[in-house]
Amino acid sequence: MRDRERDADRISEPAGTGPGSSSEPSKLRIALGIERLGLIALIKPALSIAVIALLTIAAILGLLRIRIDDSLSQLFRSETPEFHQFEQVSHDFPSSEYDVLVVVEGKALLERASVEKLRNLVTDLQLIDGARGVISMFSARQPSEGAGLPTPLFPDPLPEGASYQKLIDKVRSNELIRGKLVSDDGRLALVVLSLEPKVVESGDLDTAIAEIRRTMTDDLEGAPLTAQLSGVPVMQLEIRKALERDRLLYNGIGFLAGCVIAILFFRRVSFMIVAAAPPLLAILFSLGVLGWLGFRLNMFLNVMTPLIMVISFSDSMQLTFAARDRMMAGEDRASAFRNALLVVGPACVLTHATAGLSLLGLLFSDSDLIRAFGEAGFISTVVALVTVLSLVPLLGTLLAPKQASFVATIRGADTGVRALRAFCDFVALRMVRRPALNSAIGLLVVTALAFVYSGLQPRYRLADQVPDQQQAMRASGQLDAKLTGANPIDVLIKFPPGASLYSPETLAVIGEVHRAMETQPGLGNVWSIETLRRWLAEKLGKPDVATLRQYLELLPRFLVRRFVSRDQDSVIVSGRAPDKDSAKLLPIVQQLNKRLDAIRAAHPGYEIAPTGLSVIAARNSASMINKLNRGLTVEFAFLAIFIGLAFRSVPVMLAILPAGLFPILAAGSLLRAMGDGLQFASIVALTVSFGLGLSATIHFLNRMWAEDRPDADPAIAVERSTVLIGPALILTTFVLACGLEALAFSNLPMLKLFGWLSAFAMLAALVADLLILRPTITFLMRLARRTPPAGRRQSQSEVSTRNILKGDNRAEISHVSR
Repeated sequence: MRDRERDADRISEPAGTGPGSSSEPSKLRIALGIERLGLIALIKPALSIAVIALLTIAAILGLLRIRIDDSLSQLFRSETPEFHQFEQVSHDFPSSEYDVLVVVEGKALLERASVEKLRNLVTDLQLIDGARGVISMFSARQPSEGAGLPTPLFPDPLPEGASYQKLIDKVRSNELIRGKLVSDDGRLALVVLSLEPKVVESGDLDTAIAEIRRTMTDDLEGAPLTAQLSGVPVMQLEIRKALERDRLLYNGIGFLAGCVIAILFFRRVSFMIVAAAPPLLAILFSLGVLGWLGFRLNMFLNVMTPLIMVISFSDSMQLTFAARDRMMAGEDRASAFRNALLVVGPACVLTHATAGLSLLGLLFSDSDLIRAFGEAGFISTVVALVTVLSLVPLLGTLLAPKQASFVATIRGADTGVRALRAFCDFVALRMVRRPALNSAIGLLVVTALAFVYSGLQPRYRLADQVPDQQQAMRASGQLDAKLTGANPIDVLIKFPPGASLYSPETLAVIGEVHRAMETQPGLGNVWSIETLRRWLAEKLGKPDVATLRQYLELLPRFLVRRFVSRDQDSVIVSGRAPDKDSAKLLPIVQQLNKRLDAIRAAHPGYEIAPTGLSVIAARNSASMINKLNRGLTVEFAFLAIFIGLAFRSVPVMLAILPAGLFPILAAGSLLRAMGDGLQFASIVALTVSFGLGLSATIHFLNRMWAEDRPDADPAIAVERSTVLIGPALILTTFVLACGLEALAFSNLPMLKLFGWLSAFAMLAALVADLLILRPTITFLMRLARRTPPAGRRQSQSEVSTRNILKGDNRAEISHVSR
């Protein structure tokens, strides 16, 4: 009786007791008492419910404020001079950022009937609301018969018979459109529809793209042609729709999977609600806070919902599981949830702290997008912690079944939990039996994986940001194959003060840059005002500046602005490249830059700089990914020291390193085995997974620290802790993995990669926790105490563990559940 009273006294002590005598608990608090925030809701339950209702309304209003950032340049947005120059170029030369590319294909593309329908399509596209102008093969001109202005290459009406065939021969040999707007085989045509910037940047983009699609369908009906859309606006719209769809569908799938797992093992809907409702409200509260703070939803922030869910679901499951065990041990539901909070709460605080700190590590990225993800993740982690600590005890006290009826119905039907405990005991016994040997094996495995991981190379492609099964990427693939590519690579030429667009030196510089780009391997489809100068000289025999000025004044303004700034103090020479991996695109950019060095040296007053999203990606993606990878290495050491300080233990700090590194190195090695490199999504996934993967580690160490006694073999505490909380650790890991794996079904390649890689890392973390952490902490604690192996454990400990497995010793479960 006295023992049970002493146990009850120890249960009422603050959470996180450490090694000490059985009669006097340790004063160690790994969470500094922060877990006691959850007691506030128990003191004033009615007031707490009212506050939660008001916060829910405020969160909904904040959620409605969230907008989507679908810009393709968002990943590289930063305060660097290169990105500011890119933004300025996009403003001064609004071309590719607002171009819808209409790709029309067919074997009969250049037959008379097809050309008539295609010309009707081009005419109707110019009438769409928000259209600024259209460039197509019908924009081409030919020299006039007299001294007048050049006439259209395609006359109206079209000729017939042999005359039409001569026309087609002219079309296929016309240097203005061949290989640029019409493929060499005559089976693909490109129509460039320029939209008003305000349409692309607003919610009217969906309406405009839908109207373009309807126009294509109507005008090409009956023709043996297919038409697809690509270009930045189309990609942005596809990203926007995918983000909206994924936020609801796949996050819902992950949440439902977690609920199913919870109800299967808790065997009561009430316990499932207690475990699942706080994460659901944590998602709402977190997104509401992000909305009020002005965060914009993007491809990385879209994973915030499952991230909040897995962080909060993990700890709510731990708290609910601990309270459930206490009710089975004889405590009433109010006491069970209160004491579960005091005992498990410190570990919950520490797991959220490590996850939040791992996200803060992303603030060292050069990308505004990734830094915003880190900030939002840290804020959401804090919100999720407060929500879980407050709501789980409150809901448990209100909704959990009464202790007597619960024990009567569950004791004989708790086969799932007992099976998991038996499995955990089987693993723990073998891991602590030869801890030195098992630790050495684990260290060798981690070392081998580190060698494989070190060979990972950075990778980035624009296609990684766009839904992979959508029309835009298929159309871009056709442009890559037949028109040298859809991705622009531009060279900005800024004139020195006082220099004119029509001065001989300026035109010479433009011509030299144009030649450098069109002779650069890997580039094609080069356009600039040099293209017009050459055509005037060759076809009209008029290379003079006056004629050039005349034609630039006659051309549509939107077309001139593609290459000449409004103030005529700078121009763009634009080329196209296929969507290649940045590692393959970078040599092209570097070779081009070397060619431009000679031009810069010959014309020192002119600023000549390659620019464009492809150039920024090629130059910066590898360095940004490598910086994140180095930051992840620093994060390993920092979090190990942080957790070691929390437990005031060097063995804990050292034991965490191999166990924490294993899931990251295993996931990276899998990427390399699959032939993939280290992408933005994968390095962010590994960073987040490291913080999340430590959840099971911290909960185990918290329990082991409470069970350990300085005069006993640490193997006893390791086994007892594994048996007691092992089932909860396994269940929460699968909940985490399910929540993240749901993203693997997304159409966005970045989210897909983030989802399956994070899920794999979480499962690998469980393996490391069971097979590496257990023997390592046993071995290191024995070394620290200079304690010899205990051999066969004392019979009392062995009996207590067997009783836990059987589930028929309430006093023992109550004791080890402290």
